[in-house]
Amino acid sequence: MGHVSRRLSSSLAVSTAHLKHFPPREATLRTKKATFDPETWAALQPPPPSALMAFANRIGLRAVLTTPTAVQRACTHKSFLDLHARYYPLSPPPPNNANLAVLGNALMGLFASEHLHATYPHLPTRVLKAAVSAHVGPLTCAGVAQEMGAVPLLRWHRQPATPTSPALLHSEALASIPRALAALVYQERCLASARKFVHSFFLNRRVDVRAMLKFRDPKRALMETVAKFQREPPKSRLLKETGRFSNSPIFVVGIYTGADKLGEGFGSSLKMAEYRAAEDALHRLYLTRTPPHVLKLPSSTFGEHADIYKLTDAAPYSPGELGESEALYASSGRSGVLAPRRRAPEVES
Repeated sequence: MGHVSRRLSSSLAVSTAHLKHFPPREATLRTKKATFDPETWAALQPPPPSALMAFANRIGLRAVLTTPTAVQRACTHKSFLDLHARYYPLSPPPPNNANLAVLGNALMGLFASEHLHATYPHLPTRVLKAAVSAHVGPLTCAGVAQEMGAVPLLRWHRQPATPTSPALLHSEALASIPRALAALVYQERCLASARKFVHSFFLNRRVDVRAMLKFRDPKRALMETVAKFQREPPKSRLLKETGRFSNSPIFVVGIYTGADKLGEGFGSSLKMAEYRAAEDALHRLYLTRTPPHVLKLPSSTFGEHADIYKLTDAAPYSPGELGESEALYASSGRSGVLAPRRRAPEVES
């Protein structure tokens, strides 16, 4: 029995070695009476090293995050420093992921922007920004962190809103973990490894880009777009119909420029079918995708440990085709963009 009790006491001492004394001794010296708050005690305790290393193995970064300290830094938000300084003023502040999150956010924005621009070369600018936010935005980063299992490892402290900054939410603090991980991969490995990490966890997800394309007047937008490409004005043609004099008629309308069919739509009225046909034509233009075997990213020109100032024997890089910008239009001139006046066609004598 003596051997068993000694083993239990030694294992208990090892398992609780990472815990901190609470209430802190410096806090008891400043106040005569210190009360125990379980929520504050739980927020101040660091995660066990076994949980930190299990997290690194779970996300496949065991070779990058070799120590529990590196994982704990990536999971510590800068808001935790205020709570730590309040109860442990004499202890040094723990490392946080503030600088790593800023660097990782820039890297993720770079990888997402070049990937989406190369995949959809004709996508409008506002839709491209929305697609980048959908792939690597704060809500997406928070969701990826939850899928990674980083919620129990997050160290943060809720902060109220101030006149200069909004309130800090749990999702915003949680979103800093994937950003810090991307920065650590870039810092410990290279740009190609960081791009692979971002593509694996973020850019391989399916995002409905089609739902982000909204048009107030698709027929007007199609007319301006066709004129930009110097094609014949679009014309609507009734392709099929059924039940014109019934309670539920169906009309199928196609939009053509010359002999080329641009789009097709259906509806319970001719106006609705024409509206959907114009939308379909714009979607076919803006959602044109580059084939995966042809897709090339600008950041792929940097090797794993290549010097950008030295010529290498690698294959020459052929950039992708730049897409056409969207045609700006507005009803009643409310956008503030002045459309150029068109010249009147010359009459041959």
